[in-house]
Amino acid sequence: MSTAIITGITGQDGSYLAQLLLNKGYKVIGLIRGLSDQYKGLDYLGITDEITLVECDLMDISQIIAIFQKFKPKEVYNLAAQSSVNQSFSQPIGTFQFNTISVFNLLESIKIVNKEIRFYQASSSEMFGRVNKLPITENSVIHPLSPYAISKVAAHYTCINYREIHNLHICCGILFNHESYLRNNNFFIKKVIRESIEISFGKRKILEVGNIDIKRDFGFAPKYVEAMYLMMQQITPSDYIICSGTSISLREIIYYIFDKMKINRNLCVVKKEYYRPTDIEDIYGTNEKAKKELNWEYNFTFFEVLDILIKEELENYIQ
Repeated sequence: MSTAIITGITGQDGSYLAQLLLNKGYKVIGLIRGLSDQYKGLDYLGITDEITLVECDLMDISQIIAIFQKFKPKEVYNLAAQSSVNQSFSQPIGTFQFNTISVFNLLESIKIVNKEIRFYQASSSEMFGRVNKLPITENSVIHPLSPYAISKVAAHYTCINYREIHNLHICCGILFNHESYLRNNNFFIKKVIRESIEISFGKRKILEVGNIDIKRDFGFAPKYVEAMYLMMQQITPSDYIICSGTSISLREIIYYIFDKMKINRNLCVVKKEYYRPTDIEDIYGTNEKAKKELNWEYNFTFFEVLDILIKEELENYIQ
């Protein structure tokens, strides 16, 4: 039985990835910050008891080395990060330190313990920032616009450097926005759906938002996680953009949800104070490399994804 270690296992992607790996016969080790971590996603999927959860401070390389020596993983999926773009503006140093040093520690641990361990790094479409040409490809110019994006660029190139210099099996998944019921409440799509439900039940009067005329490439998280696994099975490691291939404005998303729930569009109120200091106006990628080399398939429109998310949110909503 192969063993896989997942950092950030309690998040959306970690929960779905753990489920996928368990279904493929892996022993799954989840690294958590402490016993106070919330296992909502794992509990929701009914797999918490099938996973070995281990406390680990990713800023302490000695802890990582000890865990690698004990469990002897074949694959390590690094999904841990300070992942809030908004929070990174108020906590730039902490964001950069964790999102970079943790990656160095994981890669150095692989060098020390076993260079055959395969490593997946969760990179981000936010790295590209001010786009000069669309669609974005794996070779597009990188111009980050937030402290979070800067930290992800540093971690991304650290992985490429270790792959090229130390001949490690490292792949980076450059994922665009991807959503599911397991998303944290502070993410845009989750927030809009939940607050729209509250409006429809008379528990909230309006939806307050920032700039909703920006456009993003959104997809469905469980399908994106499949691509992570496929990357790690390749003989030659590489980096892949995982996306839907089209962009949609936040305004279109809100209006679709409002119309679906029969909410007056005027109840969406734009507040200038919610605007970010800098923001990407439009961004979408091409998934041709992933489809060709990984044989990954993705055919959802985001309206289809929204239908799934709204249905699941309503089924689990407690009045």
